[in-house]
Amino acid sequence: MAGFPGQALEGDPHRVGVFRVVAFSGETTSSLICRIAARYGLEAKALRSCWKWRNYQPRHESGRVRFDADVLLNTAGRQVLAGLCGVGEESLAQVLPSWARQDAKLSAAQDGGPLAVWRIGGELAGPVAFGCRRCAARRCGMPVQVVRYAARWERVCVRHGRWQLDADADQPLEDLDLRGVPEVVAAQRRWAGVARRAVRAGAECGEVFALAHAVVARWWDEALYWEREEIWPRRLHQVAGGDAGGDVERWRIVGRDAVIFPEVVAVAGALLDPAMAELAWKDSGGARPRQLPVDGGCCRRLGERVGRDWLGPLAAVDYGGPLIAWMGSVIRLRRGSGGPPGYDNNPWWVRQEHQPAAMATQLRVLAKERSSPGSGTTWRSVVLAERRALITSLIGGAEEQLTQLRGAQQGTTTDAARQLLGSLGQAATLIDQAVRETAAAARQAGVALEDLAQWARLPADALAEALADYHNDRPGPER
Repeated sequence: MAGFPGQALEGDPHRVGVFRVVAFSGETTSSLICRIAARYGLEAKALRSCWKWRNYQPRHESGRVRFDADVLLNTAGRQVLAGLCGVGEESLAQVLPSWARQDAKLSAAQDGGPLAVWRIGGELAGPVAFGCRRCAARRCGMPVQVVRYAARWERVCVRHGRWQLDADADQPLEDLDLRGVPEVVAAQRRWAGVARRAVRAGAECGEVFALAHAVVARWWDEALYWEREEIWPRRLHQVAGGDAGGDVERWRIVGRDAVIFPEVVAVAGALLDPAMAELAWKDSGGARPRQLPVDGGCCRRLGERVGRDWLGPLAAVDYGGPLIAWMGSVIRLRRGSGGPPGYDNNPWWVRQEHQPAAMATQLRVLAKERSSPGSGTTWRSVVLAERRALITSLIGGAEEQLTQLRGAQQGTTTDAARQLLGSLGQAATLIDQAVRETAAAARQAGVALEDLAQWARLPADALAEALADYHNDRPGPER
């Protein structure tokens, strides 16, 4: 090797490196830098000295580096990387999702040299997962780690029978062995047809998959109490290497998305079927509205589509779940009562309280519960500081309103009543907002809606509706 590659490029960012390292489609820039370093026989840290860094590499609470961290480069920095891997910038722009992303820390810098900044990949271009090491070895001639942006419907390596796991969790596994569960690999092949049907139906395949994933993930949480469920336990043991008995709770988190994938694809295909919408319409009573029946045809047919004839009645009584929400949207649209264009009449929209908790979030909660059961650290680990501050502010505002009521029972009846009721009303409003904000944060962290409803002393349906309305009213970026 002709010396250190960074020195070879110094003063001439367009010079080509000794080796040619081609990026994988969807790969993170950070992953490409690590593979270039491995090709030159260097540590990634040594190769990163080719750039001036504006911040530190992100790490987990345990101190281990985050594999889902990505790198943004300025113009000079991109030229250096293109030279190191011997590939043109145009080609890299086509395969690296974060290549052309801009960042304030780079644009505000006065130094015109090669600059770089660390960012969390999930905040840049979507979910980040590990790539298949076997595919990388076949292409690169050496077993190297690859990290790439990949949606959950493209996690199966059909060639090698592996499920590629999320890269944002602090856990050692990169993939799960699917050789004992060929139905998961077969589902990956079927998904292409489902995606084409979604396009023909005028829906985004990502939205269709997200709804189906939310429906089946909710079943997964409830399946612990299903005496007749035999398929998922068998699959879970298979992806866990033959036996998950040593740590079933953790394996249920790590293996969930792989184990339920065939059912997710089946549900997505079923919900795209116009016959399912027709069954939902008939279950609602059609032109003569009625409450959805327990033995309705829509849920019964869906249970049959996933190979569980007994599932229909269980799904039909999950009134606060995403499946009933989809049926409600379909029925409202059929009746012409969906209102103006928006989320309420979009049957594929998944409410925040219906979105399944991510693997990384569940593992953080599990680790905290095991290390310090009942302590306050778990809440801090899964709820953002900004949200905790908002909840504290709402509680403080309510306390201030109530404090002002001391001694307010003096004066005329009218004045005392006006001050008491006004301050009590404002305090109640702040407390109500704090309840909904707290419940929304806990639900996003994976707490069951039924538990939240019990703690908040509210019906589950009412709490689910309140969380949905509150999420819609909160300011934020468009979904």
